[in-house]
Amino acid sequence: MTVVVDFNCDMGESFGQYKLGCDEEVIKYITSASVACGFHAGDPQSMRYTVELAEKHRVAVGAHPGFPDLQGFGRRNMSVTPTEAHNDVAYQIGALQAFTKSYRLQHVKPHGAMYNMAVDNTDLAKAINEAVLGTDPEMIIIVLAGSPWADLARSMGLKVAEEAFADRALNADGTLVSRSKPGSIIHDLAEVVERSIQMVTEGKVKAITGEDVSIRADTLCLHGDTPGAIEMAKAVKSGLESVGVNITNLSEII
Repeated sequence: MTVVVDFNCDMGESFGQYKLGCDEEVIKYITSASVACGFHAGDPQSMRYTVELAEKHRVAVGAHPGFPDLQGFGRRNMSVTPTEAHNDVAYQIGALQAFTKSYRLQHVKPHGAMYNMAVDNTDLAKAINEAVLGTDPEMIIIVLAGSPWADLARSMGLKVAEEAFADRALNADGTLVSRSKPGSIIHDLAEVVERSIQMVTEGKVKAITGEDVSIRADTLCLHGDTPGAIEMAKAVKSGLESVGVNITNLSEII
């Protein structure tokens, strides 16, 4: 049986005259793009440009909503009510939909602190799920693999993709190691490729503390702002294909 996985990257995270990431090159190696929607990064110009770039390369487009935190790049925890979270996510999804040819998106993947907090914050996760259902129930929501959020989303009737990370270290409980800690971001190219292949083909990966962690990878994420992202994207794609993995977008998997 052929192993299938989606390969996604966070994109469109430039703002005004400030450019972040190497979207024009990374786009060549991925199957799904999660596009910043103006709250943590991005602006109307970068949103349109990134959508058009993805459509040109036949890469599926999804929304990458975050907390309203441009200064902190959406990576700072914020205290918001479920209603605020719902409205912020719905607003960002709707804004990105306007730039697509079909006015439809493949998926929604929350960004940064919003994503991490929703892993074990049921009220926040439910609010995000409801925003997705309320804008387009056919969209897929991307959540951290093995998290309670995945079960909650399925129970609410959402299409769910569980996500693993090519360039991020994991704790023994499957959560992402905080970016404030040493070793949270993996820079060694060979290690990134080896971990990616193991997660996709064997369903496991080694935690930062040495334990093996079981993991389901419907989609594999590479961060566009990780140093060396172009080389990583190319190497991960080549590595997965070399062991017979079929890389395709989520709409073909979920």
